[in-house]
Amino acid sequence: MTDYLDISLTISPDLPHWPGSPAIELSRRRDMDRGDPVNDSTLVCGVHTGTHVDAPLHFLADGTDVTHLSLDVLIGPAVVAELSDLEVIAARDLEALNLPADTRRLLLRTRNSAIWQRGDREFLTDFVALTVEAAQWVVGRGIRLIGVDYLSVQIFQGDPQTHIALLRAGVVIVEGLNLTEVAPGPYELICLPLKLAGAEGAPARAVLRKVSA
Repeated sequence: MTDYLDISLTISPDLPHWPGSPAIELSRRRDMDRGDPVNDSTLVCGVHTGTHVDAPLHFLADGTDVTHLSLDVLIGPAVVAELSDLEVIAARDLEALNLPADTRRLLLRTRNSAIWQRGDREFLTDFVALTVEAAQWVVGRGIRLIGVDYLSVQIFQGDPQTHIALLRAGVVIVEGLNLTEVAPGPYELICLPLKLAGAEGAPARAVLRKVSA
């Protein structure tokens, strides 16, 4: 049995996408079944598709793009914490987790993960996300990376200061994680976004490696 857990969403036309973003299109440009010598596909999607990373440029006009995100932040020890009974994540909910003092990467498993387990194709607006105060708590706690299990760390049509507080402080935001099969506890995170020059976000492959508590 592998020690790695793939917590990335599978990119396909069936995957929900943010309202106003382009639908995912994956098509065969050349196809061996049609007599072509190779299979060759084209992908059309937004950079915030599926499991993806937000860079400061997403909300800050003078922010850096995804090529400047530190691998030292994207790779390393992480804590998966469960907040399964909440409608919104407040600062007091994060404080109640009693995280280890050295936690620098925090992944939050909520009722959102059931969305991926069910295979819902439609975008849902009532997903669980962080308040502004929760984002400020993350910054004040010294956490360098925050991951959530739906397509935004911010409440739908909520206060953009949730994003801004995190990105201004240099916190890496990972959205669209699939934590369905992940138990709370310590892991090693490996999250590698595509290296897209000038992009404010990028799809990523994210995996966890089990470690001893």
